[in-house]
Amino acid sequence: MQQTVVERELELKLVLSPEHSIAVPAKLGYRSDDPYAVHITFHINSDRPVHWTFARELLVEGVFRPCGHGDVRVWPTKVSGRSVVLMALSSPDGDALLEAPAAQVSAWLERTLRVVPPGSEVERLRIDDGLAALLAPTPSDDLYLRDPWPSDESKDGE
Repeated sequence: MQQTVVERELELKLVLSPEHSIAVPAKLGYRSDDPYAVHITFHINSDRPVHWTFARELLVEGVFRPCGHGDVRVWPTKVSGRSVVLMALSSPDGDALLEAPAAQVSAWLERTLRVVPPGSEVERLRIDDGLAALLAPTPSDDLYLRDPWPSDESKDGE
C-alpha cells in the first residue's frame, strides 16, 4: 500500500488568559502508515518546533464533545460566536491551552477519514505481513528444531 500524507497549515491561538492569546503557526499531519495517530507541529518562536502526537480518534471526538484525560484533552466551544476546538496539552515542560478553528480542523479530519476510514486502520498497519515474515521458517531453523539429545531409549526393545 502506498503511503498518503494529509497536511494542513493553520494558525492556532495559545491562550494565556481569558483576555489574552498569541498566534501560533501550526501544521496538522496525518500519515496512512501511522493510521491511529495525528501529529501537530507548533512553530513557536524557537529554533526547534514542538511536536505532539496523539490518537486521531481523540481529535475526531473532541470536535463534537469533551474527551481525553491526562496529557491531551480536547473539546468544542464557541469564542466570540466562532466555533473552535480547544486542546489542553500537558507535559513535564509545562501546560498549554490551544484554540483551533473548528471548521479547518473538521475539514482536515474529514480528509484523513477518507484516506483511512474508521475501523480500517489495522489493515494499514500490515501487522499480518510483518508477523508472517518474522515467523517464517528459514533453513537454519532445522538445526534448532532437531532434538539436541537423542532419546536414551533403545529401539525395538534392545
